[in-house]
Amino acid sequence: MFVPAEAAILHADLDSFYASVEQRDAPRLRRRPVIVGAGVVLAASYEAKAFGIRTAMGGREARRLCPQAIVVSPRMSAYSEASKAVFAVFEDTAPTVEALSIDEAFLDVRGLRHISGSPRQIAVRLRARVREELGLPITVGVARTKFLAKVASAVAKPDGLLVVPPERELAFLHALPIERLWGVGGVTAGKLRRRGISTVREVAELPEATLISMLGRAAGRHLHALARGYDPRPVEVRRRRRSIGAQRALGRRRRPPDELTTALIGLVDRVTRRLRKARRLCRTVVLRLRFDDFTRATRSHTLAEATAHTHTILATATGLLEQSGPLIERRGITLIGVALANLDDEAGVQLALSFDRTRELDATLDLVRERFGGGAITRGVLVGQDSGLTVPMLPDK
Repeated sequence: MFVPAEAAILHADLDSFYASVEQRDAPRLRRRPVIVGAGVVLAASYEAKAFGIRTAMGGREARRLCPQAIVVSPRMSAYSEASKAVFAVFEDTAPTVEALSIDEAFLDVRGLRHISGSPRQIAVRLRARVREELGLPITVGVARTKFLAKVASAVAKPDGLLVVPPERELAFLHALPIERLWGVGGVTAGKLRRRGISTVREVAELPEATLISMLGRAAGRHLHALARGYDPRPVEVRRRRRSIGAQRALGRRRRPPDELTTALIGLVDRVTRRLRKARRLCRTVVLRLRFDDFTRATRSHTLAEATAHTHTILATATGLLEQSGPLIERRGITLIGVALANLDDEAGVQLALSFDRTRELDATLDLVRERFGGGAITRGVLVGQDSGLTVPMLPDK
């Protein structure tokens, strides 16, 4: 079981990343409420969050809450460059860095005391370097486990540092609301609160069997362990993705079927390019939908053979969308997403398919985009269409 003797795992998380980059690059935005994205809020500065603005909120609602907010268009290339610079600092700080997203990571600083100082001192220097060299605020939580380090950074936000010493772990954790437990979203929190359970301490006091009966085996066992501070996972260099996906917010306007199909084509084109670049193949295609009433639905289909062909994956995704047509008509749709799951390494699968014209087209498109940029060539149906934002993310290794 991996649990270090001292609090030596850091969870470093940039604060309101997109908005902080905008405030750094435009002095007029500093200390002002800033919203990134007009139709849907992609990020909000802490000055904007003070008015109740949150990520994924509709732009109209956000401007109603804070009429004086400054709305800026997203600059994905700037965020990608900032992320690369931050990770360079992470990797210069610790020998083992586990990336969670483009703006957060775990760092294992065990064994560095004689070289770099205590974990607290390392965290202080890390925050100072990111602020001084990159001009960005970052919060760091320090604890013996990944879960507690992540909780500590969430409690310390914004622009803070919190160390949870081993002897204070349960006192710190048990005083928190249940929503701080990793994996407790609105549905699970509702189930617990309806039974009068509102703190982590109250979850910890329940027998595992009781939690399983309330939440199911996987969720019950997971929360039973976390509420007692048990998390043996080591910090690891990021493992390969188990799925590759993309999604697009559509707003509240009713969309005709052909417009949904066009959005789906754009998403499939995007994720299959990433799939081939990572030299992966997928066996399962997943369609994700969010409706006007905020409910969600997932449809999936597993293919007979693993593939990276855009044509094959698109045909499968289109079929799933057509099956969902009546549900979309009744509820309306605000988000559509595609995920490619059940992934294999291309080199590990014996391909029986010949290099036909479909694969040749995929390869040609990929080559042109690699040489001349993603917008150099596109499919005819997408010409003149808004394909939505391409959000920067970690490599799909």
